[in-house]
Amino acid sequence: MAPIRVLVVDDSVVIRRLVSDLLQEDPDIEVVGTAVNGRAALHKVESLKPDLITMDIEMPEMNGIEAVRALRASGCTSPIIMFSTLTEQGAVATLDALAAGATDYVAKPANVGSVHRSMELVRESLIPRIKSLVPRTFLRPSAVVPTPRTLTSPRPSLATRTGSEGYRLLVIGSSTGGPEALHTLFTSLPLLPLPIAVVQHMPPVFTRQFAARLDRASAWEVTEVEHDQLVGPGQAAIAPGNYHLELVSTSRGFVAKLSQGPQENYCRPAVDVLFRSAAEAAGGAVLGVVLTGMGQDGERGADLITQRGGSVIAQDQATSVVWGMPGAVTNAGLAELVLPLPQIAPELVRRLARPSRIAVPEAVEVAR
Repeated sequence: MAPIRVLVVDDSVVIRRLVSDLLQEDPDIEVVGTAVNGRAALHKVESLKPDLITMDIEMPEMNGIEAVRALRASGCTSPIIMFSTLTEQGAVATLDALAAGATDYVAKPANVGSVHRSMELVRESLIPRIKSLVPRTFLRPSAVVPTPRTLTSPRPSLATRTGSEGYRLLVIGSSTGGPEALHTLFTSLPLLPLPIAVVQHMPPVFTRQFAARLDRASAWEVTEVEHDQLVGPGQAAIAPGNYHLELVSTSRGFVAKLSQGPQENYCRPAVDVLFRSAAEAAGGAVLGVVLTGMGQDGERGADLITQRGGSVIAQDQATSVVWGMPGAVTNAGLAELVLPLPQIAPELVRRLARPSRIAVPEAVEVAR
């Protein structure tokens, strides 16, 4: 199988060399060229036709955001991974790049103590993304995709209820490709009489800027949620970077609880943590949505939601940047519907505007 052909774009000769060297260490990846800025990248892409591009943001002559716009306008469909800094300015620029057509991003390590450790962190973040965004059938055991788990948990019986006894909570999980998918979903979704909680795999600072963007673009009151914050109808709570988000049912409604417990699925925040808490807090009155993303985060939480009689919708493969998370849920038989992204908002409105089926109350043991 031919290796994945990558173009590295950065104005720093040191970074170009370091990134090129770490990528070349992987036999499944070939660095076919480098470019010193966005303008040079346009010419290199035309001649080299790489499978994927890594792109710095701050560069002379033509920065990364301008380069992404120009590449997409020229018809280039290769995935573009941005290198960003863990700052407010870096977060804003990265979200601008994603809106312009970038596929994903990798945060530059900060305060890690050594160049070697910095490169290790970049390798751990970058190489799995490259292989997810440019699928190949590699023969080495480390790249074999595991067979999906067969879930045999008993499902509770169902009944139909109406009005306020229908769905009470909407929970959403996403990762790679999620920022733009969530933007599409929220800008298509009118205010509904229930709260939304979202886990998008993002580092600190980025989630705050991302929540602010969704708040400005949609009818919803979207915030990076705080510990003990009440999340009510018409409000959408985004989990902060590096914090798990759980929801607890109280006499006042759903209250957010944040923690820095162990990572799950190598993630914090983790979709499984949110979905598990939603199943415990609202039982069969939960509607879960799993959007585009790498890995399997959300599969076990989706299992708990369906055990309690709730429902799960997954984004389809054709409209997902990476069909890892929604694919895992679908292959495990947990998705009631698998829909293209543009059809998810209308389906949510349809379900939440009519009587919903939820579980008849009965004891269900939920894993903690």
